[in-house]
Amino acid sequence: MTHRFPIRVYYEDTDLAGIVYYANYLKFIERARSEWVRELGIDQVQMKADGLVFAVRRVEADYLVPAKYDDELVVHTTMQPGSGARLVVKQDVMRGDTLLFSALVTIISMTLDGAVSRLPAVIRRSMP
Repeated sequence: MTHRFPIRVYYEDTDLAGIVYYANYLKFIERARSEWVRELGIDQVQMKADGLVFAVRRVEADYLVPAKYDDELVVHTTMQPGSGARLVVKQDVMRGDTLLFSALVTIISMTLDGAVSRLPAVIRRSMP
């Protein structure tokens, strides 16, 4: 299953050349992951109250084509095979049929003191 999250590029997202500043793609995909997790039924506020949080362990990113002011983009998030302690998602930022940015993001869950923990059961059950 692929989750889709629409984003419009605002002036504040661009650099002096008028294209999306490279670090903002990480913000775009973070927002998409947050909505995806919410749609899976995971309440991250409750998860934290229970002593667990998600953390990004690794991002492998490719910047392919620039996005520009006022572009309508869609972030596609797809779960990849992982493990009980590691979740990998592929996230593609598209403008229509054009792939602009692609990332593989490795996510872990950990206790509030920083110890790695098993992922929540709802995530583990959803893994391919």
